[in-house]
Amino acid sequence: MHPPDSREPLSSLLLATAAPVTTAKIIAQPDSIPSTTKAVEYLVVTSLDWAGRVLGVVVILIIAWIIAGWARRSAYRIIMRAHTDVTVAAFAGNAARWAILILGLVACLSIFGINIAAVTAVIGAAGLAVGLAMQGSLSNLAAGIMLLILRPFRVGDGISVAGQSGKVDDIDLFSTKIDTADNRRLIVPNAQIFGAIIENGSHHEMRRVDLAVRTPVTVSIDHAREVLNTAAAMVPQRLPNESADAVLSDIAPNGLQWSVRVWVATGDVAAAKDALVQSVKESLERERIPIAVTP
Repeated sequence: MHPPDSREPLSSLLLATAAPVTTAKIIAQPDSIPSTTKAVEYLVVTSLDWAGRVLGVVVILIIAWIIAGWARRSAYRIIMRAHTDVTVAAFAGNAARWAILILGLVACLSIFGINIAAVTAVIGAAGLAVGLAMQGSLSNLAAGIMLLILRPFRVGDGISVAGQSGKVDDIDLFSTKIDTADNRRLIVPNAQIFGAIIENGSHHEMRRVDLAVRTPVTVSIDHAREVLNTAAAMVPQRLPNESADAVLSDIAPNGLQWSVRVWVATGDVAAAKDALVQSVKESLERERIPIAVTP
């Protein structure tokens, strides 16, 4: 090996010494590269890698956000077209939105090399624990969704359910609010309502009002029937195109059992029942027909 020519310019020697170290040279001759150069090269490669991952996460989150908004609006419109309650439509829209966002977050975790299976197992275990702790609330939620979808009653209907009667004031996902005739507010859990027999007195536009009357056996059946039919026809709330009559339902030594029936509009049931009682009593008194007392 010959010593460098002293006549070679010093600048040429410095440039040769400071020649750039390429990645290929590091791979081919790793031991010949200074440790500082390796560290710089590693930082550059790592920074580029993480920058690409962060950029990918940002892109995925933006796309997931856009798709989540579109999914919420689409689910809301589709459910509203089926003439479902607004509460159910909003709930379904929000559920679709959060489902898309959760999928986006899971995709972001996979970009950073996190074990998705382990995360899913943890989320599943946490969900099971929360579900067991809130099973009562979840059952009310499921019942509320079914009530809003099936609509056995609506706001403003008069119902009898779970041993309570009144007018429905509000239906939400967890409970139903009922106002009684004496203006008491009842909050009934939806699970108790959905699993019970529901009597909806406001479902149909008209209803029949029945009144049980007992007359002595000594009174003529035809005469008693005529008097009771006249009393039923005199009820001001009765529908003119519907029947108003008295039917003999039972006979016993202590009297004849009649059922006086009048068809009225659903909203006039209470007033019609009061008017029917008054009309029957006055008609029987005019004809001097006593009301038999039930033993």
